[in-house]
Amino acid sequence: MPISPARVAAFQILLRVERENAYASELLHSSQCAELTIVDQGLTTELVMGVLRWRSRLDATIAEVSSRALSRLDIQVLTALRMGAYQLGWLDRVPPRAALHESVELVKRSRKHSAAPFANAILRRLAETRGSTKQQKNILSAADPDEVANASAHPSWLVHRWAAQFGLELTHQICAYNQKVPITTIRLRVPAEEELRDSGIKLEPGIFLASARRVISGDVTKTRALAEGRIAIQDEASQLVAALLGKGSRILDCCAAPGGKTWALADRNPAASIVAVELHPHRAELLSKRVKAKNVKVIAADIRELPVTELYDRVLVDAPCSGTGTIARNPEIKWRLTPDDLVDLHNRQVAIVQATMNHVAPGGRLIYSTCSLEPEEDENVVGAALRANPSFHVQDIYAHLETLIAGGEMVPGDLSSLMRGSYLRTVPGVHACDGFFVAALERAQPG
Repeated sequence: MPISPARVAAFQILLRVERENAYASELLHSSQCAELTIVDQGLTTELVMGVLRWRSRLDATIAEVSSRALSRLDIQVLTALRMGAYQLGWLDRVPPRAALHESVELVKRSRKHSAAPFANAILRRLAETRGSTKQQKNILSAADPDEVANASAHPSWLVHRWAAQFGLELTHQICAYNQKVPITTIRLRVPAEEELRDSGIKLEPGIFLASARRVISGDVTKTRALAEGRIAIQDEASQLVAALLGKGSRILDCCAAPGGKTWALADRNPAASIVAVELHPHRAELLSKRVKAKNVKVIAADIRELPVTELYDRVLVDAPCSGTGTIARNPEIKWRLTPDDLVDLHNRQVAIVQATMNHVAPGGRLIYSTCSLEPEEDENVVGAALRANPSFHVQDIYAHLETLIAGGEMVPGDLSSLMRGSYLRTVPGVHACDGFFVAALERAQPG
């Protein structure tokens, strides 16, 4: 019996995630996966994201019946076992024989023939307990951070941080949200709802913005509206970041790739001159291809050594960050990140903001944002930047949200849940979107 294309593709993607620090979401949209049938694409995505979401729980399940320490297993063998364990413990619709047989065949396909009997024995033991073991524990009933970490397959150190910062109840919600498939949200660049409905797409209004729509059913990635640029897939918190920058005539978008916010800025400011800066040339090239707006100039450069002298009335710094607010979409983040990474990221982010401040015109607004939940990358960066450059002060984001509501761009509602002091904070599970932090800084007028 040959191995299904879906399992082969999932196995290869998981190996690349482990070996190359690649991102699963990007690999799942690669040309290799595009050649799969729709059914196989669905199974590939389920296997990849499921294994990454539940990795620590899968490893614990395997370890219970293994005579060898998991650390001694080749990554090909461990990956095949994780895939098999996930299918046996989490996917009721997958026949146990298929999960077991094809996982063992993946081991053989990787030229690890000597490990095939071991893998077969492990998976047979797991298959025997399949009917009596309920793998998914109730995350919301966990009584302390360690229980939450175990039940939700999150690193203990990260859950302890969140419990200290947000409290245990919100930490429950964050971890539970991270273990579910996040909803797809689009930004309507032009009215396209009727066209999408005709394509079998069911939509609901966004939770924040008038131009946002949540995809309830249907595959929006296969629509002409997306292919021809009438809509853009973009998390609603990310859309809100671009809206908070406001209107300007000269706009600088730092760290701009992949370009979702750049595109939104261009749509909101069609008469503005926009400079989008991206450090990596290949990402800058992709950004240029994605954002087809005549008023956007893309520069491949280090924002800390920007080769321009102009001052801008609107500046966006959507900084490179840990991404802990996007774990629902990028579950591999929780297995890669270490506490030391947060120190390195903080130093880099402070340097970026300080350099960018030099390009803000008097009276101009700088929006600093991350998709991180960590204070080292958020409030602490803003504090360090302000201490180094006292010509800036923090603006209250609440007033900017009210301006968006008054202009019909934002849906009226309770804004208090979005506020953390003067800053904006979206929390996964509390809000049905990624976790973003946003600070608005204004440069003082001279005199």
